[in-house]
Amino acid sequence: MKDKLVNIIKIIFGIGTVICLLVGGLSFFGYLAAIIIGGDTAASICKFIYKDMYPVLVLISTSMIVLGVIKLYICGETESMSKKKKKAE
Repeated sequence: MKDKLVNIIKIIFGIGTVICLLVGGLSFFGYLAAIIIGGDTAASICKFIYKDMYPVLVLISTSMIVLGVIKLYICGETESMSKKKKKAE
């Protein structure tokens, strides 16, 4: 049961991460297009990205962080930023 739950969480986490990366890339290209176009259309594009896309991106990315932490607790794993030192033998 535990392994099945962990696999489902991994799949959802992976899909959510890909969605976050795609939305981030789309926002970059949206701002780039707005710079090229200019004028009122550019302002509309930037407003759409800021008001409509970013709140969804923050919600999805925060949910994926929580899901990743839940997976770590279920598996009993720990993650650390420190480097592991090998013992000299």
